[in-house]
Amino acid sequence: MTVGVTVIMAFLLASPAFQNESVIPKKFTCDGEYLSPALQWKEAPAGTKSFALIMDDPDAPPGTWVHWLIYDLPAVTTMGKYGR
Repeated sequence: MTVGVTVIMAFLLASPAFQNESVIPKKFTCDGEYLSPALQWKEAPAGTKSFALIMDDPDAPPGTWVHWLIYDLPAVTTMGKYGR
């Protein structure tokens, strides 16, 4: 057992449609075209077999709202396409 070791995960999830911590553009909201933004990820942890992505909105008026969920994406997948 190792004690006192900090492990830094380099996994990065981003979208070319907007910057981290910025407002999501209107076309990706219910006030716009309600499209899903393209997503890209890299540096998955060693041994990753698949991914699950959950797009939820914790600020929705009725409470947390799940827009969509995708699971069992093969580990070789590195992006989600823009659109519906």
